[in-house]
Parts: sequence; C-alpha cells; structure tokens
Amino acid sequence: MELRRCKEFSRVKWRRRRRRWTGDSGDRGSRSVRTKVKKLQRLIPGAKGLKPDRLFLKTADYILQLRLQ
Repeated sequence: MELRRCKEFSRVKWRRRRRRWTGDSGDRGSRSVRTKVKKLQRLIPGAKGLKPDRLFLKTADYILQLRLQ
C-alpha cells in the first residue's frame, strides 16, 4: 500500500506559479524599473534628474553620437 502512494505522488506534475504584475507602486517590478532608470541617468552625461521620457530621448542621442565617432 505504501508503494502505491509513492507512485501516485510521483505522477503529480509540479508547476511554478508566475507572479502577475499589478502595477502597484510598491510592487517589486516598479522598483526595479526605478533603479534601472537611476543607473541610466548615471551613465548618460547631463541626464541626471531628467524625467524618463526625456532621459530616453537623450539616451538615443548619446548612442547616435557614439556610433558617429
């Protein structure tokens, strides 16, 4: 009888549950985006304190300048 339980248990498929992004400000995903934006602000010259939309435009310009060098 014990052997039978082991076989039944081994048939169970284990799946990982994925966390769904809720968009809350306290969510882990939004914190990681904020930290990535801050890191990008440190990489791009003159981008410190820019809002994300302006930061991305400045980043695109900086990449273009680097390619032209």
